Amino acid sequence: MSDVVLYDYWRSSASYRVRITLNLAGIAYRPVVVDLVGGAQKSDEHIARNPQGFVPVLDIDGLRLTQSLAILDYLDRTRQLNLLPDDPAERARVQALAYAIAVDIHPVCNLSVARFATTLSQNAPDMPGDWMRHFIKPGLQAFEAMLGDFEQAPYCVGSKPGLADLCLIPQIYNARRWQVDLSDMPRLLRVEEACADHPAFVAAHPDAHAPG
Repeated sequence: MSDVVLYDYWRSSASYRVRITLNLAGIAYRPVVVDLVGGAQKSDEHIARNPQGFVPVLDIDGLRLTQSLAILDYLDRTRQLNLLPDDPAERARVQALAYAIAVDIHPVCNLSVARFATTLSQNAPDMPGDWMRHFIKPGLQAFEAMLGDFEQAPYCVGSKPGLADLCLIPQIYNARRWQVDLSDMPRLLRVEEACADHPAFVAAHPDAHAPG
């Protein structure tokens, strides 16, 4: 049994990013489900792991790490994954791609925010779908435009998966879950197609981790 433990939830975008990265690094891990729908993230047991009550939490190398981008950075630096370019200018440009999703789209579309928005709307019939589509569609359109500054060969910024791909693919999964039309985003769709053939992405897909 692996000493590496990932506390995650199958549909969590942040957990999905970490699963892909662990697979890229060839790190075997033991998954422990934290049921976000059932409220397990608020349990005393999980709050002891992460005071924010979020997933993922990764136990690795004698450390307990939280926040997916911090976890990805740790894995990148300790396992030499080269998720970002070395050149400072190019590094900043690729980080901007990743952050456009992980910092701008994802936080307003997580489960707790969508639930609160639904409550404020007095359970309007099209919530939370309208909420999700309102933020995901324009956010991904902006990402599509940003991709125009890079060559997709075939991934977001080159010939191997990087930080931008690790953030994009989980967000595409959410977009499809909420019926967001992606037909006007050909660059993004080409990246999705390339990642769909990569074993690290296939093994991390939510369908492979769904309960039951």
